[in-house]
Amino acid sequence: MIKRMLAVFAFSLFVTAAQAVGIGTGGVSTAFSRGSTSVGVVAGSGSAFNDNYIILGLGVGYYVVKGLELGIDAQYWFSGDPAITKISPQVRYVFTQPKTLKPYLGAFYRRTFISSDIYDDYNSYGGRAGLYFSSSGGVYIGGGVVYEKYADCDLFVDCSNTYPEILFQVSF
Repeated sequence: MIKRMLAVFAFSLFVTAAQAVGIGTGGVSTAFSRGSTSVGVVAGSGSAFNDNYIILGLGVGYYVVKGLELGIDAQYWFSGDPAITKISPQVRYVFTQPKTLKPYLGAFYRRTFISSDIYDDYNSYGGRAGLYFSSSGGVYIGGGVVYEKYADCDLFVDCSNTYPEILFQVSF
């Protein structure tokens, strides 16, 4: 039930942001162009330390040149124990030449803070690759894969993780 409510909340935030961007800001036609800003919202669930979490987050990016975005994301994992906070600076390049499918590549560093005396904070880094799809209204929806490698692996059975990502690009 909570997962469904978070999904509805995230979708309504996305729709509201898309409508706001389309009014007086240059609209989504500015997506991926130099000087544009992107904002993303994360709402979901996850598992860690044998517990289930609700995840809320926010990300902001700025296109320094056409297709090249510098950004930072923050996530807070709660309702499980211990609480987890993730801060992740990142870079992403979107190949803007194709009309419908726009491939992207990116890299990130992530610092994870764990509110526990038992577990240490840790660092990870990784890359991502995928495609943005242009919809009829000029909104870009993306999907891809993320590879994350843990820098200090003494607490982890597996020192890396690969997972899918779904993105909604709204720029202003």
